Formats: sequence, C-alpha cells, structure tokens
Amino acid sequence: MPFIDVSVNIGLNKDKKESIKTQCGKAISLIPGKSENYLMVKVQDNCSMWFKGAGEPCAMCSVSVFGNASSQSCEALTKELCEILEREADIDPSRTYVKFQFIDTWGYNGFLF
Repeated sequence: MPFIDVSVNIGLNKDKKESIKTQCGKAISLIPGKSENYLMVKVQDNCSMWFKGAGEPCAMCSVSVFGNASSQSCEALTKELCEILEREADIDPSRTYVKFQFIDTWGYNGFLF
C-alpha cells in the first residue's frame, strides 16, 4: 500500500508526469515487499514552493508505506527519486527532499489492513 506524492515548483508536461509516474512504479520495489501493483502516485506541478529562500526548481517527495522499511531501503529509494527528478525535471538532487511515513492502519476498498 505505498503512496508517492511528488510536488515540484515548475511546470511539467503530460509526458514528463507520466514518465515520473512510471519510474516511481519501478523504484518502489527498492523497498522489499512493495511493488507497483498497489502503488498510488501523485505528481503535482507548479506548486508555490521555495527551498533555502529561493524559488529555483525544487521538489518534495512524500513516501507513505504500510508497515516499515529499513533505512538502507529508504536511502536507496531517496537516491532513485532524486535521480528521476533530475532526469525528468532538471531538478538538482540538492534541492529535493524525500519524507517517509510508515503507516500501521491503511484503508482500501472499503476495509482496513
């Protein structure tokens, strides 16, 4: 039950958003037991967002996971998400934050896990 929420302060065309979504689908497998099968991805562009007081391109990724993940898995996913955003949106990895949340109760299809 993972969810990756990507926010950027620049405009992205439909193809770039789709490419980010597809690459996130592959990257989530860096967390053992997680796959694109239940992954939800949100890509939001043109956010009013500043980093270090500057409006240069930046990104915030929030990764929510049902259960837990090791710090090594989170680090690998962080690296991959930063690389995806550098390739697809030309956002320097030093201007990207990745936040992890581990959830013990998750609802889906009318019931709880």
